[in-house]
Amino acid sequence: MILLVDIGNTNVHLGLANDRRVLRCWEFPTRDATRHPRFVRAKVTGAIIGSVVPAAVAPMRRAIRRVYGVEPLLVSRKLDLGIGIRFPRPEQIGADRLCNAVGVVHRYGAPAIVVAFGTALAFDVVNQRAEFIGGVIAPGLSAMTEYLYQKTALLPKIKLVEPRHAIGKSTVEAMETGAVIGYRGLVREILIAIWRELDGKRPIVVGTGAYAKLIAAKLSDIERVDPLLTMEGLRIIYQRNRKQVE
Repeated sequence: MILLVDIGNTNVHLGLANDRRVLRCWEFPTRDATRHPRFVRAKVTGAIIGSVVPAAVAPMRRAIRRVYGVEPLLVSRKLDLGIGIRFPRPEQIGADRLCNAVGVVHRYGAPAIVVAFGTALAFDVVNQRAEFIGGVIAPGLSAMTEYLYQKTALLPKIKLVEPRHAIGKSTVEAMETGAVIGYRGLVREILIAIWRELDGKRPIVVGTGAYAKLIAAKLSDIERVDPLLTMEGLRIIYQRNRKQVE
C-alpha cells in the first residue's frame, strides 16, 4: 500500500494506492499539515510527497516516518518521470504540475492539456512527444470570489453553483453568473490561445481539481474530468522511482 500526499496551498490531499490504481482519497486543510496531519490506519509500505508549500514538507516527512515507518519520496524534476521536460527553468515547475503531466500522459496519451482548478488555475501543456513545455497560471475561482467578499462592503460570500439565469435577479445570482459563466469564458479564451501556438494533433483537454466538474459541465472544450489525475501522477512517479527508498 502506497501513501500519496499532495500538499496544496489550501488543502492537503492524501490517497492510498496499490500497484494498479488509487484506492481511497481524503483531504484536510494545509494549515494542519505541520501540526495534526490526518492519517488513516493502513499497512503502508511506501510514500510519496508532492508539495507546493515548502514549509510543510519537513513536518510531513517526519509525521510519515513516525506513523508508518517509511521514508517518503519527494517529487522533483530530477526523478524518473517517464515524460520529457522542455522548459527553460525546470526548477520552477511545481510538483503538482509535474504530477498532472505524468498522470495525463499515462491515462490519456499526448499531446494533452491539463486544466487544474485549485487555489490557482493552472494549464499544463504536454506536446506530442510527451514533453512538458509550459502553460498558464491564473487566479483560482474561489480566490476570485473570496477577494470580492473581502474587498467590498456589500457583496456576500457565495457558494459556487450553476447559475439559473445569465441575468441575475439578486446580488447572489449576479455573482454566481459572473463567477461561473465568466470563468468558463476565461478558460475557453486561454485554451484558444494555447491551441494557436501548438503544432500538429490537437491535444486532449482534461480537467481536474475542485471546480473542474462545475466548469466543464457547460464547457465542451474540456473533454474529460478526472478528479484523481494528480494522485495518479504521484502513483506513477512512485512506481518508477521506488528503488530509491526501498
